Amino acid sequence: MCKEFAFTVKSICFDENYQPSANTRATTNFANLARGESRQENLRNTLNMIDNRFNALAHWDNPKGDRYTVELEIISVEMNVDAKKSGDALPLIEILKASVVDRKTDERIDGVVGNNFSSYVRDYDFSVLLQEHNKSRSAFSTPDDFGDLHGKLFQCFVNSNAYKENFNKPPVICLSVSSSKTYHRVENQHPVLGVEYQQDEYSLTDEYFKKMGLKVRYFMPPNSVAPLAFYFSGDLLVDYTNLELISTISTMDTFQKIYRPEIYNANSAAGKSYQPRLDNQDYSLTRIVYDREERSRLAIEQGRFVEEHFIKPHRAVLEQWSANYAL
Repeated sequence: MCKEFAFTVKSICFDENYQPSANTRATTNFANLARGESRQENLRNTLNMIDNRFNALAHWDNPKGDRYTVELEIISVEMNVDAKKSGDALPLIEILKASVVDRKTDERIDGVVGNNFSSYVRDYDFSVLLQEHNKSRSAFSTPDDFGDLHGKLFQCFVNSNAYKENFNKPPVICLSVSSSKTYHRVENQHPVLGVEYQQDEYSLTDEYFKKMGLKVRYFMPPNSVAPLAFYFSGDLLVDYTNLELISTISTMDTFQKIYRPEIYNANSAAGKSYQPRLDNQDYSLTRIVYDREERSRLAIEQGRFVEEHFIKPHRAVLEQWSANYAL
């Protein structure tokens, strides 16, 4: 347990009326979609894509393909370094919680919590710390303790009372596969997750998430064109129902088509041996406007923010806590 730190969980609905709050991380993909002249059309089209994808995967007892709708909440996690004091909380993590509404039975079903993953400390690690570490090096490398603090903070939250009071199951994070690795299709096939891929070595992101206590498996769901990376603890294929898995596939397959169209909206599907390519020209664009250049720029700005307002002021406390924290 992490008695030293206090976590606060807040949520806001992600729907066509969503307005990013002043405290929302500007690099969060949801905030990017919800700005500008096309904001409401962006949001409406995104949610329609998610619903259509969900119903295509949950096709049994669903003859018209409109039985289910997915509702999303943006979960914001704030952390106080001193659990005894209020105020000065750091917006540590943002994730998505999916819920599924069955229009046939009027039942509301819990989906996966996790999905997209945003983190101030990860911005710092990748956009500030890693860049500075490699400035004068001829070959790319990572600091020996790269990701240690972030991994322990994440596990501290997942094991906290705040998490257990709000969520019934551990998170599943679903991200794009790495363009620096090659993935090989294997014989294993799941009715919802689809065909499984494996690779010979982990990517930097895979190693980073390992320090968060998360394993990874790669699956290409039915009618997708590239595998997704699923990060989880426990047993992905046993611990979650088909509808829970579909909730994360439909959500993240949609977002990846918007964020990474060169990979996830390509005009040809991944073969038996597959290396994702961001320079692929044979792909289609969605009707949704997404500013990737802004996303990259703001990651650096927010990495600097967390350095100034969290890492530097609390460095001694964090280093001592990290050294003593037993996973």
